[in-house]
Amino acid sequence: MISQLSNNLGRILQQRLKEAHRIAIVGIGDELSPFDCLGMFAAREIEKLHLPDVNVFFAGTTPESVTAPIRRFRPDHVILIDAADMGVRPGTIAILKPGRIQANLVSTHVLPLSVIMKFIAQDSKTRVTLLGIQPDISDLKKRLSETDQNFLNQNLQALSALFRER
Repeated sequence: MISQLSNNLGRILQQRLKEAHRIAIVGIGDELSPFDCLGMFAAREIEKLHLPDVNVFFAGTTPESVTAPIRRFRPDHVILIDAADMGVRPGTIAILKPGRIQANLVSTHVLPLSVIMKFIAQDSKTRVTLLGIQPDISDLKKRLSETDQNFLNQNLQALSALFRER
């Protein structure tokens, strides 16, 4: 399954999750926005799998609102998932480094994700990874094409397999 994930994502995540027994998945985004709904969509797809020791949180446009529930869950690793313009094929999933996250005009977050990531890491004493999903930015009102949606679904299946196999 690793080969279906782009940019060595599978190998990197496999390494990061090696010691993780409890994983928190945080879906981020505005479900009413075709451009910004991908993080929430991905989280819902992962939740449907009912993976053991994986707890899914739905943060919407306020990821800071789930920090207390995350702390109570006591995860070994937190994975934030959000739409991100990375200049790649729509439906691509990639790891974003906190230092490279920039706020832009289409951001729906009150606080920058880099601040939230740092807070969660310090507050929960756990590792935090941000996964970005490339939306179709050719038209901010357009959802992914069927082809790109299928590509995203394949990537989500491969990602879910990593959570299952750890």
